[in-house]
Amino acid sequence: MTARKKKRKLKVPIVKRPIIHNEAPGTVTYTGRKENITTKVEIIDYSKDHYNREDSGNIEDAFGFETSQHITWININGLNNTKEIERLGEYYNLHPLIQEDIVTTNQRPKMDEYEEYLFIVFKMLHYSDEGEFINEHVSMVVGKDYVTTFQEADGDVWDGLRDRIENAKGRVRGKGADYLMFALLDAVVDNYFSVIETLSAKIEFIEDQLFEDKIEEDITQDIQVLKKEILRIRRAVVPLREVINRLEKTDTTLIEERTQNYIRDLYDHIIQVSESVDIYREMIWGLMDMYMTTISNKMNEVMKVLTIMASIFIPLTFMAGIYGMNFEYIPELHLKYGYFYLWGAMIIVFFGLLWYFKRKKWL
Repeated sequence: MTARKKKRKLKVPIVKRPIIHNEAPGTVTYTGRKENITTKVEIIDYSKDHYNREDSGNIEDAFGFETSQHITWININGLNNTKEIERLGEYYNLHPLIQEDIVTTNQRPKMDEYEEYLFIVFKMLHYSDEGEFINEHVSMVVGKDYVTTFQEADGDVWDGLRDRIENAKGRVRGKGADYLMFALLDAVVDNYFSVIETLSAKIEFIEDQLFEDKIEEDITQDIQVLKKEILRIRRAVVPLREVINRLEKTDTTLIEERTQNYIRDLYDHIIQVSESVDIYREMIWGLMDMYMTTISNKMNEVMKVLTIMASIFIPLTFMAGIYGMNFEYIPELHLKYGYFYLWGAMIIVFFGLLWYFKRKKWL
């Protein structure tokens, strides 16, 4: 009996990320990777003639602003402290499913409408100073006079908005919470353009390497990294386009008619980003084909040179083989200058073939 062949097992890398199994809906369990982050609370309370900012590490400092006469922006940094998120959710009467989605970092962008507030999930994309691509999970609760945002960690794209609020620039100080919601989303979408420009520069750099024949050893790894980045960008942009489309068409009383005009403009921007993402996605997928074509062309050039060299030496080898045979009666053996005649014939054949190949533009 023949021994059975062992089946080869595919080694799949283990993803070290918390996976939730068989937990009740509404269970607040953080699924991100940024575990060692202290919860920070940033509170900006403002109106046309009023401004106050407070930074705190106590979640209770965010309580009591639902009855404020001003517009309040509460920004929470750090989602790993789920108890703090639950306390805030209970105070503002947030649905348990919302509390769950706030800390579920693999949640796709979406919008849920409730009677007293809107809940929006989106992704904040940017590159770090070291060039690392960062995809941060962000949630937003929009009430009548307040907006609460939840981030995984410090660092965002809203510094320009903070400056406008503090120095009373633009329209934000004279508008309501719905305009603040628009301004936050607008800053995120505008930063998408910066991400797209950086991605475009990376693509152009690799294309230049391929065209100029300056291919580095790790260029295939660079292309694979770009593929992963464009897929992550697409997963963030396409669902957010649906969210903004819903915001534009919703009839909730939390969004005033005058703010709808700005949301329509925001929708135009996210459409432009989405189209750019699709274009660059096709370009990135074409980079690997371009790389393989370049490698194939190089191989063809090498084979072409070897083929030409072989074609030149085949007739020379044939002539040398004939006169290298050990037969006694070979007429040319008795020629006084037969050796030099043979060399002359071989040189003529050699240069004749070179001339022929150049005329055919094979050299």
